[in-house]
Amino acid sequence: MGCGRVGSGLAIDLESAGHSVAIIDQNREAFRRLGADFKGKTIAGVGFDRDILMEAGIEKAEAFAAVSNGDNSNILAARVARETYGVQNVVARIYDPARAEIYQRLGIPTVATVLWATDQILRRLVPEGTRSEWRDASGVIQLCEVHLHKEWFGQPVSLIETITKARVAFITRLGEGMIPSEKTVLQEGDLVHVMVADKELPVVEAALAKSPEEA
Repeated sequence: MGCGRVGSGLAIDLESAGHSVAIIDQNREAFRRLGADFKGKTIAGVGFDRDILMEAGIEKAEAFAAVSNGDNSNILAARVARETYGVQNVVARIYDPARAEIYQRLGIPTVATVLWATDQILRRLVPEGTRSEWRDASGVIQLCEVHLHKEWFGQPVSLIETITKARVAFITRLGEGMIPSEKTVLQEGDLVHVMVADKELPVVEAALAKSPEEA
């Protein structure tokens, strides 16, 4: 929902990655940002209207991003997508960081800063796997953003280092980077970045995709 700079860029990136995309905006003129090559659905209307959502295919959607320019509209649409239609991967962009933190605690994943918006929304919509962010010159060590099984949330960051051979470099939480201490507890919505030996990455990735007990 929302075909501004972030929404249009997100739609184009997702379609380029092979996903089927539908985008909603109240202004038909906004769809011009998508370009002539965009093959997804474009629906003019209010993004939290159930008829509009149904037209967009919400019942079959695997993910929903609310990235319009209105905080209230984004939160309402995200809640409808999750609570009414059971969409699992939902995220809302919120301009007010204080409000974003409140909604995050209520279980609505939010992105509060424009700078990281497109990248972080993609990670929530398509969370499987890792993303390499840096590699040393020898190719032996790399910095990766990893996907965690949901049962890691609520556990101390140090447990990742206890169970795997990875080292947690930093966490992105509510759009801001932070260096964790051994007392830091993982929260839902955290993006975790680890340093890991290239040869150990498959093992680390497999362990983090399971619950801590299974890993």
